[in-house]
Amino acid sequence: MNTSNGAGSMTKAELVEEVSRVSDLTKKHSEVIVDTVFRSIIEALHRGEKIELRGFGSFRLRKREPRKGRNPKTGDKVDVPPKKVPYFKPGKELKELINREEEAAEQQQLGPDAAIL
Repeated sequence: MNTSNGAGSMTKAELVEEVSRVSDLTKKHSEVIVDTVFRSIIEALHRGEKIELRGFGSFRLRKREPRKGRNPKTGDKVDVPPKKVPYFKPGKELKELINREEEAAEQQQLGPDAAIL
């Protein structure tokens, strides 16, 4: 997957394009698939469920306790209410794949003699 926006991140439109390219589906069909996956994850989290995608990772909600914050504009202390925040925990296989790819890229940059070190 190559991102074209140069910022080192992939947009939803680029993800839809990649799904379309890999699956030989139209962009419209790919967009429906991507939207359905995202919507399903959001709805499951809203119901308080944990989403577990084997080999990729898991999504869950974490509860943040109420706390005292500070208004950056005025410096006044404010009460920040409790809230739920989504949390993603990458799976072991995803971590290994990312690290393996980084190691391969480093080896490629250093050249064939780098393994001797």
